[in-house]
This record gives sequence, structure tokens and C-alpha cells, in this order.
Amino acid sequence: MRRGRGIRSIGTTRCDRLASPIDVSGSGHGVPDAADGGATPARGSAGASVPASRDAAGAAVAAAVDSYLRHVAIERGLSTNTVAAYRRDLAIYSRWLADAHLTGLADVTRQHISDYVRFLGSREESPLTAASIARILSTVRGFHRFLLEEGVVDTDVAHESKPPKLGTRLPKAISIEQVTLLLAATDGDDVANLRDKALLELLYATGARVSEVVNLNVDDVLDPEVVRLTGKGDKQRIVPVGSYARTAIDTFLVRGRPLLSARGPATPALFLGLRGKRLSRQNAWLIIRAAAERAGLDGHVSPHTLRHSFATHLLEGGADVRVVQELLGHSSVATTQIYTLVTADTLRDMYTTAHPRARVSRPAPPVEPPPGG
Repeated sequence: MRRGRGIRSIGTTRCDRLASPIDVSGSGHGVPDAADGGATPARGSAGASVPASRDAAGAAVAAAVDSYLRHVAIERGLSTNTVAAYRRDLAIYSRWLADAHLTGLADVTRQHISDYVRFLGSREESPLTAASIARILSTVRGFHRFLLEEGVVDTDVAHESKPPKLGTRLPKAISIEQVTLLLAATDGDDVANLRDKALLELLYATGARVSEVVNLNVDDVLDPEVVRLTGKGDKQRIVPVGSYARTAIDTFLVRGRPLLSARGPATPALFLGLRGKRLSRQNAWLIIRAAAERAGLDGHVSPHTLRHSFATHLLEGGADVRVVQELLGHSSVATTQIYTLVTADTLRDMYTTAHPRARVSRPAPPVEPPPGG
């Protein structure tokens, strides 16, 4: 028998143990916390009536979103950055549900999910790319799966929803010569340059994500040849460090970090900002952008550009794709294999330029035999 329509009590299951409130507001839109009880019926009730107004329906959705975010943060142990991304995705979804005048989560249908996907790709103010739509839809699917598991709804209406097809987007790498120019742009003896040199050298030497590098502690530099990185899902990996990066790190530890550390509270962080606190991802991005401008590099150079370049240059040098997978911290080799397409393009260009039979656009016409021959 179908349960009562509208959002029901999340119940006395997992969500009762997730007591810490999480701000699920997006772009300044306040969303009440589930603990306030403003939209969730008393626990233990068999069901709940349809919210009497659009405001009540919005509060009910917000309460469910808040419970879901606590679930992924506490029980699934997702990172703060990932939870923040989920929060933004679900804030967009919640506003769309409100605009659709739905009276409760149980009223959402498969057609609504399909309409929402089309909406994301056709927004006049800022239509999203296929990759962004796929990411948001993944969040929405996880949310609806949670609603089913908690008994809020009877059907997972998002389960079979398909994201738009993604084209194969090749990673953007820069050449070895451009990397050399970028790293040289951080030369200097002041504390900022010493830090920036160590930061960029380490990013390129290890292929680490920028979040992995800014979260490094001094103790993670294990010995002169390796560093311990903590990646997605708190998975740790040991990555070798080349001589250039190691020299830059040693110089920073001796001549730069002590001066920065004296400007703020004690911290184990390896990379510090000018106020002595752990360097943020945003500041790391600004450091790389400034170095790229000084190096005269056109186009967008980001921390991920160095990661892409690391992988591409290794594969061009003959490294095994599974070794590169381990170094990058990819859970699947399929993710790493995208870089082989980049190196294949490079090899194809070299072949076209160098091979005598590739340089000719088409075979020369056959020579006509002499008359009477």
C-alpha cells in the first residue's frame, strides 16, 4: 500500500544520529536546518500531509537536503569540498522544484527529472556544459536514492535518468619548454618566491592535485626522495620527488618557511601564506596564474595544467600507463588512459612531419608511357 504523499519523517534511522547542522544554503538563500523541525513531522508518525503552501513545501525539501548532506558528510565521510559541491547542486535543484510548484518530494516524477536535465542545458543566463549537467544529475540521483532508503518516498524517480553524452575532452598540457619557463618565473630569494618555487616544482614533480599539496604537512615529506599524498577518500599514496623539487623544498624549509611560520600560529602545514597560516587552494591558483603571466604563457594555466603535463610527459617518455595511474591516484586506469590520446596525437603529428610517405598529401599520378612505346 502506498504511504502518505508529501515528505514524511526521515524517521529514527541514520539521520537521527547526524546531529551536526550543515548549511545547505546556496548563493545567499537561507535554508532551515532539519533540526529546527519546521517542515519535518514528528518522528514516529505514520506519514505526513501534503504541505499546505509553497513555503512549507520548500522547507520540507530543505530539511531533506540538510539530512542528506549530514549523511554524506558523516556516514560516508566525504570531504568538505565535495559536500559543498553537493550543497550547491541541491540548492539549484531545490529552487527548480519550487518554481515547478511541486507540493512535496513524493510528487516528483521521472518526467520532472528529465525536464530538469533539459533546463540545466538551456538556461538563458548560463547554460551548463554536458560535464556539469552530468555532475549535478549525479548529485540529484544520490539524493533521491537516499530519500527512498529513508522511506521519504516510495520510488527512486531519478534512478534511470541519463546525463547528456560527454564528448572526449582531452586534458590540456603544456610543453616541457613551457613548464621550464613557468618554473623559472618563480626564481628569487624572498620568502614568497622560495615558497612559490617549491609549490610549483612539487606540483609538476608529483602530478598531485592542488588540494593534496596545500594539505601537506611537513611530516609528509618522508625523506629526500618521496612524499606522502592524501587524495580523494583519504587514500594515501607515496610518490617519488625529483631532485629539482627536493632542492626547492629543502631551500624553502630552511630559508623560507621559518619566516612565514613566525607570522602566525603554530601549524604543521608545509606551505604557508604570508600571514603564517596554511596556504589555501585559491591562493595556490593565484600563485600559478601570476607565474604564468610572468612567464608569458598565453591561455589558461591552472594547477591541473601541471598535473596534466606531468602525466602527458611521463607517457611521452615511455612510462607504463598503470604506473602513471598509481602516481596520479586514479582509482581506475580508464581515467588515466585519456592521456594516451594526447600522446597519440603528438606521435601522429611527429609522424606526419617526419615520415616521407606521410608528408605527401596524395600519390603522384602515374607516368604516362611515351607514345608508340
